[in-house]
Amino acid sequence: MKTILWKHILAVRTQSPLVHNITNYVVMNNTANALLAIGASPIMAHAREEIDEMVALCSSLVVNIGTLDHAWSDAMLQAARRARALKKPWVLDPVGAGATAYRDKVLSHLIGLRPTAIRGNASEILALANANQSKTKGVDSTAQSSEALDAAQALHELTGAVIGISGETDFIVSDQPLVQIHNGTPLMTRVTGLGCTATALIGAFLAVTENKTEAMAAATALLSIAGELAEKISNGPGSLQMNLLDKLYNLTADEFDNTLRMES
Repeated sequence: MKTILWKHILAVRTQSPLVHNITNYVVMNNTANALLAIGASPIMAHAREEIDEMVALCSSLVVNIGTLDHAWSDAMLQAARRARALKKPWVLDPVGAGATAYRDKVLSHLIGLRPTAIRGNASEILALANANQSKTKGVDSTAQSSEALDAAQALHELTGAVIGISGETDFIVSDQPLVQIHNGTPLMTRVTGLGCTATALIGAFLAVTENKTEAMAAATALLSIAGELAEKISNGPGSLQMNLLDKLYNLTADEFDNTLRMES
């Protein structure tokens, strides 16, 4: 599996997929730079007047509901419909699922458009699967990633999407054996938007990788390993953010193989 995942990383670097992002104000710069660092090409566009053309132009779509408003939610739904019609992969980041009725209403419509992949924290995945006991604190999870495994399985069966649960251990639930990735560092939770970055990277890998479980695993492992290695030379979240971007750019096969801790 390590060899397969590294091949997918090389595929992103060589094919430079064009990734259309409808994401939130907080993370636009971060996620665009991360996509560039791994070799992909980002487009950040949400005007409804150009959505249909933009989705047709790009290789994949990333929808992140972090800073919703009426115009943006309409653009997200339009883009997801277009991606589905064109049979292009798209990934949903359900930021803050369960926090408000409006957010949940938008998500219910997006889920109905059959995302290729969904990545969220445990609370978000629980909320999407209608687990009434789930609670969110803003965009942070109040549950451990392992607590959302049943909810992720139910969500996969409902939507057909590959489901990623981020946390101390990252889980990937699909019709293939459960994947667990044990990389990363707690310091990554002190940098805003790294979960959103993971979703953006998944969008890039979905564009070049036929096996969607492997696509999510490669993206998740790449970001987690880059963060883990960057932490070793960082003094805090500010330098981690800078060093993480560099490591996404210059990570080697040996570093990836020697650092990856994965079960599948």
